[in-house]
Amino acid sequence: MEAKTLIDANELSALLTTEPVVIIDTRAPEEYAISHIPGAVNVREIFSYLSTSSTEGLIAMQDLFAELLGKAGLSGKELAVIYEDAMNTGYGQSCRGYFLLKFLGYPKVSILHGGYRAWQDAGLPTTSEITTPEAKTFPLNINTSLLIDKEQMRESLSDPSLIKLDVRDLDEWMGESSSPYGVDFCPRKGRIPGAVLIEWYALMKEKDGVVMFRPKEEIQAIAREVGITPDSSVNIYCFKGARASNTFVALSEAGIKDLRIYFASWNEWSRDPSLPIEEGPADPERPAITAARMSMA
Repeated sequence: MEAKTLIDANELSALLTTEPVVIIDTRAPEEYAISHIPGAVNVREIFSYLSTSSTEGLIAMQDLFAELLGKAGLSGKELAVIYEDAMNTGYGQSCRGYFLLKFLGYPKVSILHGGYRAWQDAGLPTTSEITTPEAKTFPLNINTSLLIDKEQMRESLSDPSLIKLDVRDLDEWMGESSSPYGVDFCPRKGRIPGAVLIEWYALMKEKDGVVMFRPKEEIQAIAREVGITPDSSVNIYCFKGARASNTFVALSEAGIKDLRIYFASWNEWSRDPSLPIEEGPADPERPAITAARMSMA
């Protein structure tokens, strides 16, 4: 049976007593060293790795993560549970881990909804003891339907029925910054032509002090404002596939199923001068949902 995408802290705690679970911590190693969920393995590359969408780039990514996740103890029999510190502070890194595992074909993957803060808020145990797992052979079974490359993204520009969804921060959408790594980290600033915006924070809100995804009905209402319905086909991008993965999970949980991620995203697109972009401030008439408008409160 397929694993539940989002599990809460108490569900994870109970699962640890009933089935084999590998918990993967995506935070910085220094945060992991201070405290983490007991038994968790730190795999920072889930967040830090920058991919390209060339054949060679995708093979390199597949090989790297098959090795790392095998060393973390995943053989296909274990439930993989991914977490970050909080859903709104790590640029979607736990969801990036979920998406990578689904792309690699791993059969059982869940996200700790609310992240490490939800675990702490539930009063569950933590540790600073480093986990040394038994290495396994990771079962690669690539699901090519989830990810698109830059040529497929380019081709989608001529199809108005296929929605191009930008989920970056507002300053990137407005062409004021090229990335979260710095204003001029990428050579060009702007947007993929024809894209609409849902700033990724907008799909989450705080509940009892912990940030989680909004209820299904609220996400559907936000999506409708940029033309996305349960029947839509959507290509999602951000800077490197993390915030796009967060949005992928939110929209999937809200019943929108025909979703793909341009995983290499703006980091790749902006570096290829043959690819078109829209520069300068975004057209105010273009559908755009910002987190400030939705408010996290």
